[in-house]
Amino acid sequence: QVQLVESGGGLLPAGGSVRLSCAASGRVFSSSALGWFRQSLGKEREFVGAIRWSGAPTTNYANSIKGEGRFTISRDSAKRTIYLQIDSLKPDDTAVYYCAKTSNLWAMSAHEYNSWGQGTQVTVSS
Repeated sequence: QVQLVESGGGLLPAGGSVRLSCAASGRVFSSSALGWFRQSLGKEREFVGAIRWSGAPTTNYANSIKGEGRFTISRDSAKRTIYLQIDSLKPDDTAVYYCAKTSNLWAMSAHEYNSWGQGTQVTVSS
């Protein structure tokens, strides 16, 4: 069974940066991908992006995220950890950020993911 634990959130100033981590334990199949979602108060969980677990670190970003150029997903295979870097933070980035696992890198719906972490809160002050 895979367990995912997010960390790195907090109260941050607008214009700043944050790097969130998602550490995986248990067996993650090489064909899997790990993804990031975020959920703001009163809104549905929104896909941010995903990255292959092994092999080439191919990424898939939500179209809205890709256009902004502020989000970068990366991984450290030795540490079994993926990261989400968010630059030029905006108050609209305030949300709980979750990571989860999927068998399809191109999946963008929450129902295609499992093994959800508990989330990490990012609050951006203006």
